[in-house]
Amino acid sequence: MNSIELIPAIDIINGQCVRLTKGDYDQKTVYHDSPAEVAKQFEAIGFSRLHVVDLDGAKSKHIVNSQVLQDITRETDLAVDFGGGIKTDDDIQTAFNSGAKQVTIGSVAVTQPQLFMSWIDKYGADRLILGADVRNGKISINGWKEDSTENLLPFLKKYVDAGVRNVLCTEISKDGTLAGPAIDLYCRIMDAYPTLHLIASGGVSSIDDITALKKAGIPAVVFGKAIYEGRIDLNELITINSSIKK
Repeated sequence: MNSIELIPAIDIINGQCVRLTKGDYDQKTVYHDSPAEVAKQFEAIGFSRLHVVDLDGAKSKHIVNSQVLQDITRETDLAVDFGGGIKTDDDIQTAFNSGAKQVTIGSVAVTQPQLFMSWIDKYGADRLILGADVRNGKISINGWKEDSTENLLPFLKKYVDAGVRNVLCTEISKDGTLAGPAIDLYCRIMDAYPTLHLIASGGVSSIDDITALKKAGIPAVVFGKAIYEGRIDLNELITINSSIKK
């Protein structure tokens, strides 16, 4: 059985490592004052990739925590994908200049599709991850503060047809709840677009949840709160995942 790519997450507010519940900025828990130190711990355990979200940036509609990104990429060899507040050519260039290997783009793909298409042309589809954050079947934007009129599968089709292969999908009602991932949703996406490198996000509470995603054929998973709340033994998880790589 193939392994699932394991991607720990660091969300940033005021330069600190935090987690929200269902994207609610009023339901914030601070876990560490230094995201770079947390990143170094992940690297020491054996992770090779990291998902970083600038929550201040998502709310402010421009990158805020580029210095934190620089600290992480300078102090580790992790392949970092970075999202939150990337709205302009300057923002995406700042992210790459600060060391991001990939960027996750959500709101711009909804509100400025021509700009997103231009980034595909300029940087290549491999360096972009399409962020598809879903609430009640609709794509949510601007730090999950607004729901668009875009339905998930037609939204994805437009960009899959344009060459996008990396998609990060968060079921917002699950995010930060430790209530289990939206496996049915991810399976629908994979059934429709089997060539996608789909990254599942939201609700992961245990190794069993990750195993269930793997069994469902989901290529990758991002998880955060379950780490910080001690629900997942990371060393055990790395060992289990390594043992099933074929």
